[in-house]
Amino acid sequence: VQLQASGGGLVQAGGSLRISCAASGGTLSPYAVGWFRQVPGKEREFVAAIGWSIGATYVEDSMKDRFTISRDNAQNTVYLQMNSLKPEDTAVYYCAAGPLRTVDPDDYEFWGQGTLVTVSS
Repeated sequence: VQLQASGGGLVQAGGSLRISCAASGGTLSPYAVGWFRQVPGKEREFVAAIGWSIGATYVEDSMKDRFTISRDNAQNTVYLQMNSLKPEDTAVYYCAAGPLRTVDPDDYEFWGQGTLVTVSS
């Protein structure tokens, strides 16, 4: 499965952005999908994940009031809706797929290339 993250860009603080993770070469349906983010010099940080069976979601506590993860299995795509963005949300956002809906990036088998989100103050 190949993953393609897209939809990043420049947004002002307080704004919203929806980024997408589209799969090709296979279906996302059997996999949990997670979003992670990374800024230079820091470790990759868990953002949110969604399971494959009933679509159970988990969003990191500090973001759960602003971020929502969803999936459209028919479109083979997972979305991350980000509202009330803050400058500290600036990062490269990566999507990943794996057998478990976990916060550990090592549990994910397939990774997209990342999409840059920049939030200006």
